[in-house]
Amino acid sequence: MSVRAQPILAVRDVKASARWYARILGSAEPTGSPPSDHDHLYRRIFVGHDLVLQLHAWNEEEHPNLTDANRAPVGHGVLVWFEVDDFTAAAARARELGAHVIEEKDNPNAHHRELWLRDPDGYVVVLASPDGTVAPAATYNLPRPE
Repeated sequence: MSVRAQPILAVRDVKASARWYARILGSAEPTGSPPSDHDHLYRRIFVGHDLVLQLHAWNEEEHPNLTDANRAPVGHGVLVWFEVDDFTAAAARARELGAHVIEEKDNPNAHHRELWLRDPDGYVVVLASPDGTVAPAATYNLPRPE
């Protein structure tokens, strides 16, 4: 059995968000997938052959829970998290786009790097290197209880 997450985000400008995510995540397609006549309402973001994200316009096509964009804070309680093989390249693409960086840090628990961003709609997006790519720091070795 296999499971693949295929998250969908409601966004105000599907085309602009698709370009933002496609660039940062390193999609071969500038807007994440080949063009269609549905682009203004819905886009799928592929990296290689993998579907990593879906974007849908608010208040279109009568989907439950993709309505009333102003009802609650955008993404409250949600982190859109991507593990990227080449963290340095992904972080560079984010900076080239002028993405709003919230923080960048090494995570001492997962031993990886993280770049926390805010996307054009206000969602918090995290780019993370694979676990174990940052050596544990000696300062994180806690004493054992006696």
